[in-house]
Amino acid sequence: MTLQPRQDLFFSSADARCAAWFYPPSSASASAPCLVMAHGLGATRELGLDRFALRFQAAGFSVLAFDYRHYGASEGEPRELMSVSRQLDDWRAAIAFATTLSGVDPKRIAIWGSSFGGGHVLKLASEGLGLAAAVSQVPFSNGIASTLKMAVLPALLITLNALLDLVRELVGLSPRYIALVGRPGEVAMMSAGDCYQGFLQLVPAHVAASGLWRNRIAARAGLAVPLYMPGRNAAKIAIPILFAIAEADTIAPASTTHAIAKRVRLAEVKSYPNGHFDYYQGAGFEQMVTDELEFLTRHLLGASA
Repeated sequence: MTLQPRQDLFFSSADARCAAWFYPPSSASASAPCLVMAHGLGATRELGLDRFALRFQAAGFSVLAFDYRHYGASEGEPRELMSVSRQLDDWRAAIAFATTLSGVDPKRIAIWGSSFGGGHVLKLASEGLGLAAAVSQVPFSNGIASTLKMAVLPALLITLNALLDLVRELVGLSPRYIALVGRPGEVAMMSAGDCYQGFLQLVPAHVAASGLWRNRIAARAGLAVPLYMPGRNAAKIAIPILFAIAEADTIAPASTTHAIAKRVRLAEVKSYPNGHFDYYQGAGFEQMVTDELEFLTRHLLGASA
């Protein structure tokens, strides 16, 4: 099968445009379900989403993978600014945009998010939005649980930097940045033992050289992330949702996500033995994408869809 080439598109979200890749359905003879995809904290679509999207496209889905405002090829100033409310609005705009695309069945829209994006999927799925299904991959599901995994001193220094960043915002200055990923003990949003190498191995050299991704984040995220509880209303999720949980996750505790999944009537859970960053390539990727494809095919392409 020859896949149609992906298209570079933009859609509007509030005050700026989000950049997206659209992977048309493999067959133009009928409308296809569409997966709307976005990445995790501080990540862009270049950091492994293409690998998943191509597999989904080959299976008969169309895919819309996008960058949040302030990141990657999307607009938004200042850069590397993480706002939970803005990112959720970007998701809602992307879902609405997907329904307008040629070859897409607007009644079969699913969402796929990984890590922090997996948390957004939980929040959005609980809102309804006319979605048909959802995949929450190694999801950030509870800000307090994730924060408690951090060492005390780095966590305190992140909080101090976050407060200084908010002061700078109030007086109209540019953000105060901290590292997005660092080694254990460093002041970074993610600094567990597997974070530095695990995250950076996902960044293509040409992407880092171009400046489309930088290892930094506006420090105010240090206050927003602990307060974000995307799994809080999980019991309201009324669509099929797959939880893909890494049991050795150092960022999003597996036990917390399992507890949330138990509150979802149509939840399906797949557990994997390794860590947070082990499923974007290699054998871990093959295992996880195969399970996700089985779930999505059954709910969106099967006779019951």
